[in-house]
Amino acid sequence: MEKHAVTGAFGFTGKYIAAELLKKEIEVITLTRSVNRKNPFGKKVKAYPHNFENPEKLVETLRGVDVLYDTYWVRFNHENFTFKEAIHNNKTLFEAAKEAGVRRVIYLSVTNASLDSKLEYFRGKAECEQALINSGLSHAIVRPAVIFGDEDILINNIAWMIRNLPVIGLFGSGQYRLQPIYVVDIAKFIVNFANSNENVTVDAIGPETFTFRQLLETIQNMIGTNKPIVSVSPTKGYLALKILGKFLGDIILTKEEIKGLMDDMLYVDSAPVGMTKLTDWLKHHREKVGKFYAPELKRRTNRNKSYNELRG
Repeated sequence: MEKHAVTGAFGFTGKYIAAELLKKEIEVITLTRSVNRKNPFGKKVKAYPHNFENPEKLVETLRGVDVLYDTYWVRFNHENFTFKEAIHNNKTLFEAAKEAGVRRVIYLSVTNASLDSKLEYFRGKAECEQALINSGLSHAIVRPAVIFGDEDILINNIAWMIRNLPVIGLFGSGQYRLQPIYVVDIAKFIVNFANSNENVTVDAIGPETFTFRQLLETIQNMIGTNKPIVSVSPTKGYLALKILGKFLGDIILTKEEIKGLMDDMLYVDSAPVGMTKLTDWLKHHREKVGKFYAPELKRRTNRNKSYNELRG
């Protein structure tokens, strides 16, 4: 039986990758900062700490692993985590995988990652891609735009604001685009690269493309509300979200995330690889999507509770 390692199998995307691997009767371990978080797989998936600060232990954890799925990243800079640290940790992970004899690494990146990007998120992802390429490891780099599903943050929290705020703010015209892909679809897509030896970089988008205004209207229609959508400047919109975030104890969106969204960084001219439409998913989840706020910071700082237990 092959052994595969998944980072963050108690979180969001990593959990669905692990589930797909278990369906294929592959032995799965996870590397995580949340070894005490509730294990949704019971004894089927054993948890090990990342040990980024102790590469020798990380190498030992990865010995005997055939394929590594790397979903590790951060959304923004914070006093407890930074892009610089995340880049360093990914490089450490690739070096440990090579020393441990891991056959193949599959890295979850982002659409339009570029070393020339002015946005640290996209530039940082590109640095990790380049480090993996330079390592000489057999690899697949998969670039999604927005991933949606039961534990996602962006789509859920947009729905939460639509449910709870009297007016919905829209940055500028709202004509910038995004292409959401269902988390189960991308998990299935990712694991299919395990048996190949070809080095590839591929986009991973869903079957629907929305402008941001269309996305807001679609979510409104699905959950049965009809609140006014008002265009605001990015600066005013950011300040409003920052104030709301203070009440929620969270960072809802950063200036960089707003700029990335408005610069069409979550759109690519590629064929879809996901089959599940966000509109269909919303129809089936209209009663629960956005009922609770999904807090990014609590997920990062409370490593003992599950994501569902951390909903606010």
